Order: sequence, then structure tokens, then C-alpha cells
Amino acid sequence: MSKFPKLIAGTAVATLIAGTALAGPFGLGREALPEEVAAWNLDIAPDGTGLPEGSGTAEDGEMLFSESCAACHGEFAEGVGRWPVLAGGFGTLDRMDPVKTVGSYWPYLSTVYDYVRRSMPFGAAQTMSDDDVYALTAYILYSNSIMEYDEVLSNETFSEIEMPNADGFIVDNREEAEAHFWKDEPCMENCKDAPVEITMRATILDVTPEETAAEEAAASEEAAAEDTAAEAPAEETEVAMAEPDPALVEEGEGVFRKCKACHKVGEGARNGTGPALNGIVGHPAGAVEGFRYSNAMQDAAADGLVWTPEELGAFLAKPRDYMRGTKMSFVGLRDEEEIKAVIAYLSTFE
Repeated sequence: MSKFPKLIAGTAVATLIAGTALAGPFGLGREALPEEVAAWNLDIAPDGTGLPEGSGTAEDGEMLFSESCAACHGEFAEGVGRWPVLAGGFGTLDRMDPVKTVGSYWPYLSTVYDYVRRSMPFGAAQTMSDDDVYALTAYILYSNSIMEYDEVLSNETFSEIEMPNADGFIVDNREEAEAHFWKDEPCMENCKDAPVEITMRATILDVTPEETAAEEAAASEEAAAEDTAAEAPAEETEVAMAEPDPALVEEGEGVFRKCKACHKVGEGARNGTGPALNGIVGHPAGAVEGFRYSNAMQDAAADGLVWTPEELGAFLAKPRDYMRGTKMSFVGLRDEEEIKAVIAYLSTFE
């Protein structure tokens, strides 16, 4: 005799016994308790509906970000390896390789808070307090120059923040705008009156080459000449520097800790995410051998930019404002004394 009838009978008996405690037409499950619903009801609307009470600043979130997020996203939200870049990318959305970050791409601040609260940090999701999530969100906004370092982000100030790409999306209206495509009887022959013409070519995929061998050779020579010009060192225009104050140098060494994630100085210093900074103060910009500078930096170098204390100070205060298109993702040093100190420190390395 098969054992399956016994199993089915046993299941039926268990169901009948528990029937009084079960709900629904099939006698399965029960209604969720309010606290169980609340635990899953975490979504936040673009207008801030669903936000919990709480607050935080970028100053509060900086250490949290360093401890919980920087291993993947970098100390300055610049990204590590293939992990997502969270800051920068401004003005790149019209390129073939846009850098989509919170600052350059995301239209709603609610998405930032909701995602961090729901899914981060990696491997320990939903372990942070609401205040910590506000602080981390504020730090990400600060890294994108959307908020100030000590500005408070809370459920009350949330709606005051304007995301740079808020107007960069449109409502999906294809159901109406493309209604003429959705027909019961599709056309199967002679559907287009006008002759078919090639209006553009997919040259980005190299599937429709149209250059002759001579044109290709000329283009290659031109590209090689541009690469050579870009890699050529700037003219050796230097500015004599006075001996820095030892106390200021010591203070600058502490400030430079904010830069160590990307830059190295001293004997044996090598290029990393950013160029090695030996000999930067008083010397031409974009001149570190072997480092691939942004087009903006190459243009500035070609125009004769020299890193005088004044120019370097302006750059360190707000890199992206000073040089649009720079690869440097650091938001800048807000304290003028810190800027003077770190320049004094860097001036000791030749």
C-alpha cells in the first residue's frame, strides 16, 4: 500500500485541528499584526511621505561613512574598484560614458534615504538608526556639493533639498504617445510609403565602417599627435617658495590625512587614484609623469597654470567649482587655515 494516502490524511487532520486559529477561505495563515506590517512598510515617496523622525549632518555622517561605506565607495564617495561611484559626474550625462551618481543622476532625494535605510551597509542592512541614515545621506549630499558640512538634514528640512537632476526625467507616456503602434492587425507588407534611407551609422560599435584606408591612417596619425601633445610635460615654469612655518607644516600633516586615500607624498611616492604630490607647490599643473589627467586639467596645464599657493588654495577649497570637469571627487577643504597648513606641508616635498 502506498504511503502517500497516509501523509495526505495526516495533513488533513492537522489542518482541521488548527482550523480555528487560521484565517481566510482556505483556512491558511493569519492576518498580519500591525507591528509586522510596519516592519515591511519602509517605502518613502518623493515628497517625503513615509520619512521617520530624525536628523543628521555631514559632519555626523563622515565617520559613519568611513567605517561602514568607504571600503566599497571610497573615503570621498569616489568609488573603489567596480563598486558604485556616489559623487561627481556632473555634466557627463550627455556623453557616451556618463558617470551616474547621486549628484549627477538621481532625481529624488527620497531614493537615497530609502535605499540606504533599506539595504545598507552591505551585509548589515537595516541595522542603522534613523538618525544615522540621515547623517549618511547628508554626507553623500555634501560629497556632491548639495549640502554644507554642518547643515542639518531631517524629516522637516528634507523637502528643501533640490537634486541637480530633478528635471532630467520625464513621465513615461508611451501608452498614449505611441498608441498608433499598438494595432490589432499589424501591417505585414508594403507598410512604408517612403523609400528606406540610412540616416546614421552605428560607428560607436564599429559595425558600419565607412572610412577609407587613407582616412583611417590620417585619423590615427592625428589621434597619436593629440596623445603626444596631451602627455607632453608642461613648460618648467616655477615659482620660488619661502620656507614654511614648522608649526604650520606639522598642522598640515594632520590635514593631509584627508588626502591620503588618493594622494601620496615623500620618498617612493607613486600615483594612485590621484597623482603623487611631490613638488606640486610652485610648479606647473598637470606635470606628474605617468598620471592620466582629466581633459580639463590638461587644458589648464596647456594654458600655463602654475600651482602657486593662491591657485592651489582656490582649487583645494572647491575643486569642481575651480575646474569644471576635474577628476578629483573630493568636495574641498572648508577651513582656510587647513588649506594654508596643507599647502605648507606639501611645499616641503620636492
